[in-house]
Formats: sequence, structure tokens, C-alpha cells
Amino acid sequence: MARTARETPAAAADEIVVRPVRRGDLEQVIAIDAQVTGLEKPAYWRGVHRRYGTAGEQQRQFLVAIAGRRVVGFVIGEVRDWEFGSPPCGWVFAISVDPKARQSGVGTRLLQALAAAFRRAGVRKMRTMLARDNTLILSFFRSQGMMAGSLIPLEMDLEG
Repeated sequence: MARTARETPAAAADEIVVRPVRRGDLEQVIAIDAQVTGLEKPAYWRGVHRRYGTAGEQQRQFLVAIAGRRVVGFVIGEVRDWEFGSPPCGWVFAISVDPKARQSGVGTRLLQALAAAFRRAGVRKMRTMLARDNTLILSFFRSQGMMAGSLIPLEMDLEG
């Protein structure tokens, strides 16, 4: 059967493998991020890989979704303890899916794998923050059961 224009090698969720990032995956992670954000930041991603790319680290997770031999998404998170009186919880601080692989279950599989890792680390709550106008990722997180939590983000402009 011929593939349609929307179908990619990542089209079927059962073809997706989620595993810890490897050094060889980094260029594909950087490329997905640049495609999604419009910004190329390889030095940033090399630093993230040094901090979070250590397989077996229970508190820090950097996972990739693989379809065939290609990285089609990634998620990064960390268990944080007792910040602002909050019991230990898992924080999602990056999730991205190659636009050609969206709506094929990649993001869901990544978030489920991260949640499982957080549960193994002993935490029972997962949090994230996102820009108010990022409706795409807000819709995704809401579709996964996330909702407004008890913390209120505050910020201050240091330049003015």
C-alpha cells in the first residue's frame, strides 16, 4: 500500500522505540529543535546532553523516540526536591516532535516513558511550564491529562 503525504516512517505508534539518548542522536535532536523553534543552538544542546544524557541516572532523563533509525522526538525531565516547599516531583522541561511525525503518538509515548521514569524515582506528580501563547504544546499537555497546578509562576524583567 502506498504511503500518503502525511504518513512517515513514524506513522504507527507501535513502530516507535523510546530509549535514553545516545551521543550519536544529538545532531538529530539539534535539527528537530532548530526546525521547531527556528533557532540553532548546538552549544546549548551539547551542554544539555552532558548534564542529562547519562543513561541510568534516575533523577535526570533525556529520552528520544526512534522510528527506524531516525530520531523523531525527544523529552527531557528531572526530579526536583522540596523547591518552594513542594514535595519531590518530576519536571518536564523540553519535549519536541519532528513536525513530520506529529499526531502519530510520538509525544504521548515520550511523555508516558518520562512519567514511568519519574514513578520509578518515587515521585507522584509531574509538572511543566510553558509560554501562555504556545497553544500547540498547551493542547498537547492538556490532552495528556495535565492541567493548571497549585504553583503560580512569577517573573521580573532584570533589564528595566
